[in-house]
Amino acid sequence: MSDIKAWKLISLFCLISLLMGCQSKEEQLQQTIQQSITKAEVELEGLGKALDNGSIRNAVLLSEYARIISNEKPQLSQIASVMAQDATRNGALYTGLQQRLADIKNTHLIPPYEETLRNLDLLRDAAKPTLFSDALTDPINMLADMSGGSLARVGAISQQAEGPGEGNQLVGNPNYGSWQTNSNGMSFWAWYGMYRILGDVFDRVEYGSWSKRRKYSYYNDYGRARYTSPKQMKAQTAVETRTRQSYSRQGKQFTSPYATKKTGASGLSRSSYTPPKSRSSYSKSSYSKSSGSIRNSGSRTSRGISRGK
Repeated sequence: MSDIKAWKLISLFCLISLLMGCQSKEEQLQQTIQQSITKAEVELEGLGKALDNGSIRNAVLLSEYARIISNEKPQLSQIASVMAQDATRNGALYTGLQQRLADIKNTHLIPPYEETLRNLDLLRDAAKPTLFSDALTDPINMLADMSGGSLARVGAISQQAEGPGEGNQLVGNPNYGSWQTNSNGMSFWAWYGMYRILGDVFDRVEYGSWSKRRKYSYYNDYGRARYTSPKQMKAQTAVETRTRQSYSRQGKQFTSPYATKKTGASGLSRSSYTPPKSRSSYSKSSYSKSSGSIRNSGSRTSRGISRGK
């Protein structure tokens, strides 16, 4: 009888120890997430200060392009002013990162924790000055195309080499707009807030046609994983699936806009060419920790302002 009691006591002790161990590991994981949030806050504020003091190269270049466009083409000065916001904390890219961090802070204690850590890793990557500078090549190149050839593209082949199609660099980027589906089931690009003025200049873009003939852009070809929130990624997947199904019903062939990388990128930082990896990953069963890193290197120089084609 005493042996049975002893066995029960040992079993109960083991069960309690196991439960306490699991709880301790979960608490440790939550602590790791909180530490990553704190680091993300510091890094995002550091990026903001870098924008404030003009130490991000392409932010300075974007402001200069906007100034030149305003002087040379006064009719486009309002658009140039709007695009120049991306060189500041008030731009869509920076405020988008702020909103993503706020969303994570509101839900970071809700499982799955591994996904939260992954999202934090992507956010912290996006806040790196070298990668953020690369992301600014899209608004820079939009202004370059609008200059009529007086300003050169940055981090991409020339407009002449790529072919016709002006103002497409920001289409598909959820920091600037979203795909809206009409009653006929067709999705069109709609600009957000202050960027709605771009709709007065550029032709309306239908998702299926854009998907098939999409031009190169930094966001769609290199930055999508880092500069898209989980909610935005889900919306992109939904519109792609809906369009694919619609094309299938009509017997038409659909091409995903992300099926292949478009050619034309040059002069980006090495970090942009490196796929994102998690700094820390946890298996769902054991929450065992392992570490990884994304290679971080200095930017290679790219073309500056050109006054000719």
